[in-house]
Amino acid sequence: MEYLTVAETAERLGVKRETVYAYASRGLLTSVRGAQRRGSRFAQDEVEALAARGRESGEPSGTVERIRTRITLVADGGPWFRGLAVPALAGSEDLEHVAALLWEVPGRVPFDADPDLLAPARAVLAAAPAGARATDRFRLAVAAVAAADPLRADARPGAVVATTSSLLGTVVTALAGDPGAAGGPGVAGAGLAERLLPALVRDPDRAPAPATAGHVRAALVLLADHGLASSTVAARVAASTLADVHAVVSAGLGALDGPRHGLVSGLAHRFLADALDDPPGALAQRLRAGERVPGFGHSVYRGTDPRATVLLDRLRADPAADDVVACVDAVVAGMDRGGDGPAANVDLALAALMHAHDLRPDAGELLFACARTVGWVAHALEEYAEPGLRFRPTGVYTGPRPGSTSEASTTTLSV
Repeated sequence: MEYLTVAETAERLGVKRETVYAYASRGLLTSVRGAQRRGSRFAQDEVEALAARGRESGEPSGTVERIRTRITLVADGGPWFRGLAVPALAGSEDLEHVAALLWEVPGRVPFDADPDLLAPARAVLAAAPAGARATDRFRLAVAAVAAADPLRADARPGAVVATTSSLLGTVVTALAGDPGAAGGPGVAGAGLAERLLPALVRDPDRAPAPATAGHVRAALVLLADHGLASSTVAARVAASTLADVHAVVSAGLGALDGPRHGLVSGLAHRFLADALDDPPGALAQRLRAGERVPGFGHSVYRGTDPRATVLLDRLRADPAADDVVACVDAVVAGMDRGGDGPAANVDLALAALMHAHDLRPDAGELLFACARTVGWVAHALEEYAEPGLRFRPTGVYTGPRPGSTSEASTTTLSV
């Protein structure tokens, strides 16, 4: 019989070591001490049975410190979608294929617009303020589609896939505007990247460069998922309540819409706008002000973000991007002057793409929202199979205690 240590048992059950001992004291696990090894051990079969019982009980399991996922591995040299290297996928596949991979369905996902849902999405966008950001418009369109979809609560896997395919296809088509716009949804057989172009370019009346669609296609693949980022955790929390796909995407969008997450590419775009004229000067100004330089550093990768490497390598092979790439290289060299500076991340690469191909300053945010919708729904499908309402962090109350002077004062003031 195989035995697990306390640490291994805690890892398998997703609990603290103290909880393992509590299980043993309650008779849920049998502690065994070996003659050759110090510490308690537990039979693997017994541990697996307890883990299975927890999954099947359907009861809230309390604080979740680890989320087990089979979707994306994020590590140096990666990331990997279900075991496949994402940099390689970005060179050969599109978001339609990656969605099928992440959602575990055959073929490719069509992302067709639903005519019945397209009308309310377009109506909402027509009423939006002229200065609304691309992600604001994306969020509005998602809400409109949700309100118009009477079957959105169906959480069966097949229904979730169909709903999300229609949702993303409808929202992108609505955002693209005129079906006859250059590179827009009117192009026969156009994929999602091509259909999204009119919403990304600064001047929708001017046809984008031939290479633009390929770069956008690669960016969508690279951004489809990145493990348990903040917005993905928010989406999983929503899914744990059995919220519908539209609510899951809205939860993800809420967390994405922050300057520490999905908005960084826009900040990097603004920085590069200054750096294009004077890379050392723009960098020096940021450093003198004690400000963080957007587009650098990552909590996972010790070196350059592999996703940034893919996009920047594509731009190096693109003559239209020569000036922008030279600027990026100068800034990267300045940041790494001492040999230990933070490396470039995908937000800097997105900013470079926006400048090289005259995309909107918020185009990177829209690329993130569209692509990550696929990842959020992959995590929702995984979360729907878990016990519901399992996210319940342990709160540490630091306010006034009942009966204290502070509470009495508050009560008096509120009467």
